[in-house]
Amino acid sequence: MQFSIRSSELRPICWMVVLAASLLAGSAQAQVVPAAISHHALWVGGEYSNFQANYPYGSNLRLWGIGGFADYRLTDHIGVVAEARFLRFNSFYGDSEENYLGGAHYLIKRFGKLQPYAIGLAGLGRIQYSFGIPAGRYFALAPGGGASYSIARKWSLRGEYEYQLWLNWPNIPGYANQKFTPNGFNVGIAYRVF
Repeated sequence: MQFSIRSSELRPICWMVVLAASLLAGSAQAQVVPAAISHHALWVGGEYSNFQANYPYGSNLRLWGIGGFADYRLTDHIGVVAEARFLRFNSFYGDSEENYLGGAHYLIKRFGKLQPYAIGLAGLGRIQYSFGIPAGRYFALAPGGGASYSIARKWSLRGEYEYQLWLNWPNIPGYANQKFTPNGFNVGIAYRVF
């Protein structure tokens, strides 16, 4: 399988890199943080996902499944996140989608126990097709946003919306490439490791 990206498809990638760099640059501080104060935190969790599959092309079929995530917070507002998602249920003749994404996480101002955030992710999207068509792997961009709600000192609930753009889909000989944009919601629970 070959990845071929046209120059017009590089623009969103460049914007994502610029956005991630500017978010991380904003975390640089001129003053030293006291040693007793640490902004670093690692959250891990699991989630239920429900996505509009967008496959077969243009359908309203919704896939659902489970996933896991890790969220490492560098400061009060900046973090990095990695997630894996497996959408295997309610499929079209056994088709399934998987996502392996990572990127920047920007935490907006806290409102009591509610913490809204925005994310910009990139990584691999994979479809297991039916009818003997080989599985496809695609570069995916995924902006999104959500909120976490603290339910205990080390536990929080989280809800999120993600809009994915899979580049160069389906990249199968004999099939025309089309816009492919799976999107949907995740709800889950997270535990603060440290």
